[in-house]
Amino acid sequence: MLMTVITIYTLFVLASIYTSVMQIGFINTAKRKKAILLSDTDFIKAANYSVAKEKLSIVNSFVDYIMFIAWMAFGIAYLSDTVVLKDEAMLNIVIVMSFVIINSLISLPFTYYEKFVLDAKFGFNKSSIKQWIKDTFISYALTLLLGSLVVWGIYTIITTFTLWWLWSFVFIFGVVVLINMLYPAFRAIFFDKLTPLKDEALDEQIKELMDKTGFVSSGVFISDASKRDARLNAYFGGFGKAKRVVLFDTLIEKLTTKELLAVLGHELGHFAHGDIYKNIALVGVMLLFMFGIFGNLPDSLYLEMGISNEPYVLMILLLLFMPVLGFIMMPIMGILSRHNEYEADRVGSELGGAGGEIELANALTKLVNENKSFPLSHPLYIFFHYTHPPVLERLKELGVDVGELDKGLLEGKCEADI
Repeated sequence: MLMTVITIYTLFVLASIYTSVMQIGFINTAKRKKAILLSDTDFIKAANYSVAKEKLSIVNSFVDYIMFIAWMAFGIAYLSDTVVLKDEAMLNIVIVMSFVIINSLISLPFTYYEKFVLDAKFGFNKSSIKQWIKDTFISYALTLLLGSLVVWGIYTIITTFTLWWLWSFVFIFGVVVLINMLYPAFRAIFFDKLTPLKDEALDEQIKELMDKTGFVSSGVFISDASKRDARLNAYFGGFGKAKRVVLFDTLIEKLTTKELLAVLGHELGHFAHGDIYKNIALVGVMLLFMFGIFGNLPDSLYLEMGISNEPYVLMILLLLFMPVLGFIMMPIMGILSRHNEYEADRVGSELGGAGGEIELANALTKLVNENKSFPLSHPLYIFFHYTHPPVLERLKELGVDVGELDKGLLEGKCEADI
């Protein structure tokens, strides 16, 4: 059974690396063609950034694979033998959180490299080392606090109920919903400074858009995201009357009022179609599937690993295999998500009134330019990784003439060099 588990994870890693290699080869071919949406210089720059990110992802995948083998071969057993506590609940918390922190520390150099080498090189990073250390410390503290509560909850369920995996799913699904509700508040408290939108005219126009879709919000806020990153973004967070509209200050700076309203109209399109709830439901299906599998693992697996069937072992195995299940589920979630994006674009352009399609198209083009997003991707990479349709497809749906594109590229022909 242990070899079956390792084989499944190995296939996942190989598939992940293969899609990255194909994406790298595709982009290296595409960047030699005529520039699309971006200037010639930015087209090459965006391509090089995407390739650099994929190469980092490949290295990260190798390290994750080594860590997986290490955990399965001796790591979990080592923690089990090393941590000795009389309180069983505390024992489970310490072991699981030790696993989480060790993995986080190993991935920390990759996080640092991405932000202070790659992002800095391509002009995205605006954060200082001091700010990054502060953010990292807060993230670790929150992980320890909230993670410990979650581990305690699952431990209690496992030791109380026969169908522990079903009740654990209910518990974790509730946690997911709670996180979605509290995310804007947590981000405002610990990371971003949010200030109410002071532009009364813009605020009124945004509220008019919200009224058209029945969106009730606790307010429109500006995030000082530019202190960390130069990229443009916005998000709606929370549920019920606690929902917030949060605009990055970079978005306010770069988009015109009509373009900004088109982007918000797109987000309101998601609300109008209940996409937030659909996405949460999909996550629920994935969680149920995951708990169903790991709630019925054969005892032979634990015997081969040389460990007993303890709650903390089950939780660690769940965490180790979460990326695998996410990779398997992503194509399904991606297809539905991309469909929802087209629908949200349609609603967003309609909410903008006459010329709404043009304003949304202009906004999408600016987002590509400001975020230096390479506008082309390998079809296989899109299938496994994209939650949004390629921007060229979105522009075509909005009636924008994107010109003639190389048919070979659209079919995924590339030079698979890295």
